Amino acid sequence: MELKELLTHRKEQLEESQNELGFISDSTFLANTLQYLNETKLTDTEDFNDAYCLIVSEYQQIKINAYTVNESGERLQIFIVNEESLSPSAADEEIIVTQKATYEKLFSKAINFVKRSVRKQLDNDLQDSSPSKPLSVSLGSPERLEEIDVVEVFLISATVTAESRGEQPSPRRMEFDDELLSVSWTEDEKRYQKEITIIRRLIDINFLYDVTVSQGNREPLTVDFSGYYVECIQAAMEKNYESWLCVLPAPLLVDLYRKHSSRMLEKNVRSFLQLNNSVNRGIQDTIRNSPEKFIAYNNGLTITATGKDFFMDNDKTYIRSLTDFQIVNGGQTTATIYFSNKSGLDISNVRVMAKINVAKDASQEELEDLITRISAYSNAQSKVSSVDLRSRNSQLVKLKTLSESVLTPSGKKWFFERARGEFNTLVRKNPSSKAKLDKEYPRERRFTKEELAKFYTAWGDTPHLVKKGGEKVFRLFIENISGEGKPQKEVDIDRNFYEETVAKVILFRTLEKLHGSGPNNPIGQLRSAVVPYTIAIIYKYTTGDKSNLPFKLTEIWKQEGLDEQFCSMATDLMVLVNELIKKYSTSDDYGEHSKKQELWNKIRQSWEVADFADEAAFQRMIKRYCGGDSGGAGNGYKTKVTVGSGAGTRGKVVAITKGSVVKKKKSASKSSTVAKRGSGRSRKELPEVDFAPAYNNIRFFTSTNSEDQKAFTKALDFIVNKYKEARVNKKNILSEFAAIRKRAVSVGYHNSTVFPRIGKQLSEGFAPDIDQIEKVAGYIGRIK
Repeated sequence: MELKELLTHRKEQLEESQNELGFISDSTFLANTLQYLNETKLTDTEDFNDAYCLIVSEYQQIKINAYTVNESGERLQIFIVNEESLSPSAADEEIIVTQKATYEKLFSKAINFVKRSVRKQLDNDLQDSSPSKPLSVSLGSPERLEEIDVVEVFLISATVTAESRGEQPSPRRMEFDDELLSVSWTEDEKRYQKEITIIRRLIDINFLYDVTVSQGNREPLTVDFSGYYVECIQAAMEKNYESWLCVLPAPLLVDLYRKHSSRMLEKNVRSFLQLNNSVNRGIQDTIRNSPEKFIAYNNGLTITATGKDFFMDNDKTYIRSLTDFQIVNGGQTTATIYFSNKSGLDISNVRVMAKINVAKDASQEELEDLITRISAYSNAQSKVSSVDLRSRNSQLVKLKTLSESVLTPSGKKWFFERARGEFNTLVRKNPSSKAKLDKEYPRERRFTKEELAKFYTAWGDTPHLVKKGGEKVFRLFIENISGEGKPQKEVDIDRNFYEETVAKVILFRTLEKLHGSGPNNPIGQLRSAVVPYTIAIIYKYTTGDKSNLPFKLTEIWKQEGLDEQFCSMATDLMVLVNELIKKYSTSDDYGEHSKKQELWNKIRQSWEVADFADEAAFQRMIKRYCGGDSGGAGNGYKTKVTVGSGAGTRGKVVAITKGSVVKKKKSASKSSTVAKRGSGRSRKELPEVDFAPAYNNIRFFTSTNSEDQKAFTKALDFIVNKYKEARVNKKNILSEFAAIRKRAVSVGYHNSTVFPRIGKQLSEGFAPDIDQIEKVAGYIGRIK
């Protein structure tokens, strides 16, 4: 690796980070870089929460761009982008860094944010609307201080790191020391104190180049056993591997997990299930009640490595370090020991048996095969998925073949990057073809396997998992198409699947573009949650509703885009979803809380979403992309009852036909959608409502069926009583009927949107019509 190669790679990285206008911002460069961090397992996800903060004073500088919290909650990862390094026209000498102090100064800006937040010194410096305010406030709370053990600061810099020894600078790698931050807090009149480890990681062009040329293979993890005398004995010495047996003290595992977290479990087939798993509870019970018997009760760990550093002392063999360290069986044990210690259990007498397999002269593929076999043969705690998560997965290979042969209606192709860096590898093999490849496959017609997993999963009922990103959503995608997940049938990767897949890519990216990004975004800072939530809502009211015709994704494929009416509707829906995330979230940290299924459940069942689905714009979308009027609930089409007036027709229904969509007035500003729909402005006194015509209509409409008349009369009595109660007690009639709507949703009643409409009519002095009374009767019949 030479400086010239790194400078060329920097140019490529900046080009990859341009938005549709050719502009490079902190957020676009961060989004591009996080794909590499996720690929190498330095992060669990490529998702991030926008938290831009910049404070410059005479005494101190503070800056962060974004953050994320790992799934088990003990590791906060903060990202700061070196904005000055992003200029494509910068001279070489401006972006070649040889002094460690240059980076230390940048790291300090993010660390200052953490330290001042922990001490609650930023409360007056940050406005409530600042995207970094929730993080700052939470860092000063007892709950977060107790939860966080590690703060990992990633400095993202488009600089080349070098050393100036010799005539010409040469590339080098810089490491930075960890720091311990002492924190304390008071809870229930008791004082607590702990130390949080601050880890600095430099992500520069050198790092991105290494990841690219290795096509996404993770950086080998070297684990240092210093401070612990771990004796081992040889169990086997074969041609391609050697095995060693040892006993690991639990405090060592706690230290390793604190330092490396899930990185050392990355090849393990399961993610940590917290302590609600029966096996993990059993492990914790043993630690609590019989720690000295742990080694007898537990199956122990299986560890793989590609290199070892052992030393001898008094004719005994001890471990100094292991390279490419991975716990491939026993990840549950390791994590449970860590969190048991965190909860206050004494682990000092806990010992864990471990088998270490050191692969010799093994390729990456051979190592992965070894790990796969170990996982399959030795796991007994829970079902192990047999899906192949590598780029050579047969389903991904089929998809790649289709991408190379199928032309779009306009005669173009999409580039499916099955392995990280595949496109850049083509360019490097033939640099003269770069312009041609860029023209044939512009950035907007390229997608990676990780992006594919997000786009595919968003079209369904789990958008909160899309927000989590990373291996969780990728595994879900692979399991689904391979038949291990729902619907338990292998998906046929044919042309139709490919066309629908590209349609999902277009849908997702179009909504991202409509939403916009950056601190001045008109919708908000929750794009990574708003976009999948919005797509899932569209899915819910089309393909996900058995009473509706499915959404024709191939229409997007044929258009190679979305029409103006759809884009307008989707923008309005994203505005609503942004507001609903804030309304229904039980945490001020909206980005993190949007990973929770409970939030998605509240939003998808909300009356605000159902009302939106009833609006004309949404119904036009259904008609356009689902191929006709829908007869399902909540479809926005009123039932028109035609009653005869001629001789011999009195009291009989002549015809029931579908009427046109009732068009609602469009609000001037969608940003206040929730407020307008949910506020229900209080009225000191409700207007008089004459219900007599409604009762007469019931008798007239149902004169030939006494059972219907009873049901309808009971429904109208229900409405009248609610109205009278609200009038006498001066209650908000809109809120009363909105509450009924929520109860109807909770029991799965499809016509629940009728209740807010009745409430609105009553507030304006109008009685409900026959169609509305019929739907209320259906609800009452359901809750009997």
